[in-house]
Amino acid sequence: MVKENQILKQLEEVIDPELNVNIVELGLIYGVKIDKKTGDVEIKMTLTTPGCPLSDVFQEEVTKAVKKLKGVKNVIIDLVWEPMWTPDRMSEEAREKLGIL
Repeated sequence: MVKENQILKQLEEVIDPELNVNIVELGLIYGVKIDKKTGDVEIKMTLTTPGCPLSDVFQEEVTKAVKKLKGVKNVIIDLVWEPMWTPDRMSEEAREKLGIL
């Protein structure tokens, strides 16, 4: 069965085209739940702004990336706005790439 670390690694393929940083390093992934019986994976995530014009694109890319993993049947995306995303959620690597120290 697929594991959370495999899912997070796969999600590194999803790049924010405006920032050129993956969504894991940006801190957009708030949680992953795996139903071992059904093979369903629920991704709790946010976006940098509620009005992000790429919302549908991100959700589609996340679904495609996770479905590549063996054992994943369905991907359910729970798009949340609480807690609100801030640059503090970014990894150190992402901050360095963007020149935010």
